[in-house]
Amino acid sequence: MSVSALDRFLRYVRINTQSSEANIEQTPSSPGQFELASLLVEELKNLGLHDAEVDEHCYVMATIPSNLPETHPAYGKVPNIAFLAHLDTSPEVSAENVNPQIIEKYDGSDIVLPADPSVVIRVEENPNLRKCIGHTIVTTDGTTLLGADNKAGIAAIMTMAEILTSNPQILHGNIRICFTPDEEIGNGTKYLNLEKLNAKYAYTVDGDLPGELNKETFSADQATVTFIGRDIHPGTAKGIMLNSIRIAADFIARLPKDMAPETTEGYEPYIHPYVMEGGVGKTTVKLLLRDFRTSGLDEQKKLLAEIIDELKKIYPRCEMTLETKFQYRNMHDHLMNTPEVLDNLWEAAIRSGVEPYWKPIRGGTDGSRLTEMGVPTPNIYTGGNNFHSKTEWLSVDFLNKSVETLVNLVQVWVEKSTQ
Repeated sequence: MSVSALDRFLRYVRINTQSSEANIEQTPSSPGQFELASLLVEELKNLGLHDAEVDEHCYVMATIPSNLPETHPAYGKVPNIAFLAHLDTSPEVSAENVNPQIIEKYDGSDIVLPADPSVVIRVEENPNLRKCIGHTIVTTDGTTLLGADNKAGIAAIMTMAEILTSNPQILHGNIRICFTPDEEIGNGTKYLNLEKLNAKYAYTVDGDLPGELNKETFSADQATVTFIGRDIHPGTAKGIMLNSIRIAADFIARLPKDMAPETTEGYEPYIHPYVMEGGVGKTTVKLLLRDFRTSGLDEQKKLLAEIIDELKKIYPRCEMTLETKFQYRNMHDHLMNTPEVLDNLWEAAIRSGVEPYWKPIRGGTDGSRLTEMGVPTPNIYTGGNNFHSKTEWLSVDFLNKSVETLVNLVQVWVEKSTQ
């Protein structure tokens, strides 16, 4: 008996796979990722993918073997293609006890979430909902994120796998399936064995609504600024206390307002302070640095250094340090050298009744790093929106369109390999 993409999705989101920046040195950073990985291995084996396995770092891999007969003109010519999605959900919002809400025949109105009526998915803020009137919509109850990023992608790939293994008349080459841990904290490809992946091209299934295809991401680094103050009892603090919290706040206030995520769009870069921790004696601020131009990251680091230099003149007793960490790079230039991986995706979208267009991702995927490592990996839509938030939602109709696109894509690769 076949399992729908929706049924798979609902099963997966109930497993808490939220990654943890506090455990970033270990992969995976949270035990729930192994729980989901083990479930997926079991499901893949039940589909007949006998090589399905999960390794010590929580990478799931399996193969749908080519079913091309030796007499077929594409036999031996179709490259190995991989499909990837990540197991973890964002560390920014709780994924504990996700309680999905299913809205059938969505009527186009605002959606009030039942466990916290103050959390509302407003059409004014979510214009894509207008494309979903009549659809089946999945939300949370308002207390957690949903996990469509990226369990919708996992559900799409798993449903594709069932369709292909159940319908041998759909011809395809070798297809590799890979589910990765800790993508949300930048470690999705940290221990990924490319030799074991054994794919010439790949696709991440980690995008938004049908039509939107992605061949560009931000280039990304992380910055950590540390402020060392002086703590003392506030009753005797005059002339002695150096409150690092106030200095950190001054630092944040000096960041350009026109380079914040909430004031930028399209190709505009941003600097995003997203974590501040500490007390009077020591405070750290973590920032995301994002620019489609990789050279722009150096400009952002220079800007941060200049702000710190200004503050050192105002607060000479405060020790301030800036550390930066590589995250990922824009995959555009590498992908343009392999147009076939883009052209075939475009064709598959058209065959699925979608009007495709390329849109830059104001974020990153495992494909950013994979492309840099030599496996060209553009990104495919899943049907979700509002990721990393309590107002996250998924159109089941569009999730099914993602599945249809994947099935068409493997067939396009066969056809194009004979030309």
